[in-house]
Amino acid sequence: KTKKALDALTGPETLEILVDNEVATENLKKLAKSRGLDARVTKKGEKEYQVLIQAGEESAETETSQDPEISCEVPAVRKKTVVVIRSSKMGEGDEDLGRLLMKGYLYALTQLDELPKTILFYNSGAYLTCEGSASLEDLKSLEAQGVEIFTCGTCLNYYGLSEKLQVGSITNMYVIADTMAKANKVVKP
Repeated sequence: KTKKALDALTGPETLEILVDNEVATENLKKLAKSRGLDARVTKKGEKEYQVLIQAGEESAETETSQDPEISCEVPAVRKKTVVVIRSSKMGEGDEDLGRLLMKGYLYALTQLDELPKTILFYNSGAYLTCEGSASLEDLKSLEAQGVEIFTCGTCLNYYGLSEKLQVGSITNMYVIADTMAKANKVVKP
């Protein structure tokens, strides 16, 4: 929501964001820094944090920089970034946390300025494209924006999910291998 609010600003303004945890404040500071903006955090209470982002003006750090700006133009064509989802959870450790992280990751993909060209699902990642998945809405949103979504047919068969696919299309290992080989970048969360 903060990213969208920053994008909507038309001039110098201070954006106030209220969050309930310190991790969120760190994420907001990173967002501000990535845009060359200042962010100030104030703890208001037990689970109350105020983050102020000064938008529309360059930060003092950026203004005093003497480094020349280096720019590299990238064509407007979507890069061939391929995201590979090989599990229904993200990372090692607690399974519930892993599923929550994967749901958050797939939602975060919907918010990127540059979407991946393709998302490949295989092994237990196949569950995420099927009936009952908590990520279906996000995946359908990505597909509607032109992201190709492919799920391994062998994996769907193995898990008994062939009739439960809800988003994207069924593919085979040749297409998965070919798509990954031709990608400019392969991301494996």
